[in-house]
Formats: sequence, structure tokens, C-alpha cells
Amino acid sequence: MEARPWSDGKKITYRYHPVGGKPINLGTDKAAALRKVLDLNGKAPADEKGTLRWVWAKFKDAPRWKKLSDGTRADYEGAWKQIDERLGHMHMGEITTFVVAQYVHIERAESPRRADIEKSLLSRLFGHGIKLGVCAINATIGVEPHGSEPRTEAPDPVLLERFLGWLAKQTEQRQVIGMAAEYASLAGNRQVEFLPLSWPQVDRAAGEIRVFRAKQRGKKRERIVEVIQITPAMEALLDRLQAVQKERGKDCLYVFPTRDNNAYTARGFKTLWQRSVMKAIEDNVITAEDRFTFHDLRAYYATVHKQVHGALPDMHTNPATTAKVYDRNKEVRRRAL
Repeated sequence: MEARPWSDGKKITYRYHPVGGKPINLGTDKAAALRKVLDLNGKAPADEKGTLRWVWAKFKDAPRWKKLSDGTRADYEGAWKQIDERLGHMHMGEITTFVVAQYVHIERAESPRRADIEKSLLSRLFGHGIKLGVCAINATIGVEPHGSEPRTEAPDPVLLERFLGWLAKQTEQRQVIGMAAEYASLAGNRQVEFLPLSWPQVDRAAGEIRVFRAKQRGKKRERIVEVIQITPAMEALLDRLQAVQKERGKDCLYVFPTRDNNAYTARGFKTLWQRSVMKAIEDNVITAEDRFTFHDLRAYYATVHKQVHGALPDMHTNPATTAKVYDRNKEVRRRAL
């Protein structure tokens, strides 16, 4: 097996050189690369094949894994750390519906939302295990998820304005995070839609921003383009963002750049957002009771859009989802006959 360091000195790509054959790429995960070499040489430990841990490694090499969004993969990576401690060593055939139910509803009862994500990953792993011939049934079937009630409150406009004003006085990267939050409240885009947003997608002459709608699968991937009309408030925000671009130079392609002018990853953005929120609570800018999630800004946009324009915006494939999840108005107005 050959280890090939990347130019940045941080990552290493592994390759296997079979006798008389072409090199086989093994990826950047050393542990997974070693398992592949053992599999290729027929030396995988007998007690490892067929375990949940073994199926997880195979699943991460499958095309289905590569089709998942970055956010979903990050959620599953975190979920696997919890699952591996308890079930990773078990053979797939030994994991029954009773075992899954005990894990989801008793062992993980204090973290219901995370438990539901872990159950979702288990279901995918059982599906993949069936394809690999190491189990016959999906043991998650029949195990009800905890379920979660959708959030019902949109951020208070005064609170949001105070929080964004505070972020504008923080470090440069927190200022970028603050402007990203302001963009989400004005345009209603998901993080996955605007984190890779680049300046060529912003046409200020035409007065519009073009982004691909997320959660499009298969042949529908990147078919729907959301065209965001630039309003005066968005115009002012873009002025501030372009000031950052000019200061960074020609290498700054992304609208919301990291310190090294790259696009934020979902995990990196989430980390900086959470740190900013915790610091704001520490500085008494907001309280722990008033804190809101970044995704709540999408609901804020839908709620205010209905108040201003009298109708919900087109922001989801199913309009009923927009009404059920994102419309958080407490009053509904209509005319009498």
C-alpha cells in the first residue's frame, strides 16, 4: 500500500499496487484503506465480515453514499460514532428489532432527535447489508421514531436586528457569518444553497441572484433554479459583502468566504455559528431562552413574506410543507364577504 501526501500537507491518499495490475485508489481514510487491502487479499478477519462496522465501511464506498448531501453525510458520521460504541461489533444477523428498539427508545431516550437520525442510518445499513448478503431483514422496520414537533416561533425582528448588529462589530469571520444570517432572513435560502454561492451567480445589473434549489434527487438534481430578486435591503447587504471581496482581492470568489477565501463546509459554518450564538448569550445580547437556530431564519423569511405580500413564497417543492413548517404567523387575515 502506498501513501501519497497532498500538496497542503494535511491529507494523504492511499493506493494499493496489485502485482502486474494498475494501482487501486483506496481513498483518504487509513483505517478503511487497510480494510480494503485485507479484503482484496482475502485476509479480512473472519469475525469482522458481516458486522455492522464492516457494513458501514462498505456503505461508505457505495454510490448511494456519494449521492447524499454533505449535511446528511455529516449527520450520519456523527450518528455512527454513537452506534459503533454499542452495536458496531455485532453481526447484522444478530441485531433484531428488539435490539434496535432498546437502543433507540431506552439507551438514546435522552437524545430523541439524534436517536431518530441514528435509526435512519441503521435502516440504510440494513438495506445495504441485505445487498451484501449478510442479513435477510431490515430490523429497524416496526421501530417507531421518537418524532419531533416542528418549531413554532420565528425569530423576533427586534432580537434579530440586535443580534446582527452585534455580529457586525465582531471579528471579520463572525461578520461574514452575520451577513450570511442576514442573507438567509432576506432570501430564505437553505445553507446548502447559499454557502457555495459565488459572485458570478449575482447579477446586480439584472437585479437578481440565481441559486440551485436543494433537495433535488436523481434526474431532478439542479433542475430548479431559484431567482432571488434584489431588493434595497439585499442591495445594501451585497455592498457590504463586496467590500469584503475587494479587501480580499481577486482570489475571493465566494460571496460568504472563509478566512482563506474558500466556501464554508456545512460543519465549519455550523461550528462558527454555534460559537457566535454562545458568545452572544455570554455578552447578554440574547438570552438562552431567546436563542434561535439558523434554520429558523428560513421560517422568518416565509413568515414576514406573508405579512408583507399576503402570500407565502415559493420555497419548497410542496407548498403544503412551506405552510406547515415555515409559516409561523399567529394571525391570519382575510376579508369578509
